[in-house]
Amino acid sequence: HPQAEIIESLPGIGPILGAELVVAAGDLSAYADAGHLASAAGLVPVPRDSGRRTGNLHRPKRYSRRLRRVFYMSAQTSIIKDGPNRDFYLKKRAEGCKHVQAIIALARRRVSVLWALLRDNRVFTPAPVAQAG
Repeated sequence: HPQAEIIESLPGIGPILGAELVVAAGDLSAYADAGHLASAAGLVPVPRDSGRRTGNLHRPKRYSRRLRRVFYMSAQTSIIKDGPNRDFYLKKRAEGCKHVQAIIALARRRVSVLWALLRDNRVFTPAPVAQAG
């Protein structure tokens, strides 16, 4: 697959999850933007409002379980090592999110990062750490 190198450059996605992503997502040009890809993976909450109640969000009923698993597993794997993924996860935990909620928030964020990499046709390179001193 021509985009395999870009997909596998993202921390937490190796050759196996990369292949699963390609199979589960199919042709990525079928998605208009990162939001549509995240929605297909079930990472975007949908409203379950009734009457005057608003802001009642839940997981959608229709989404690709395989695609959701790929992004969930990659987010889970990416928090093992120090870096921006772990920092984001710990920030979400500090905000009061449970583990699964924080992982799903990170997975949604990683969809946007992956989409940007594919759009710009470039490999993920971690930002250099600023030296104190």
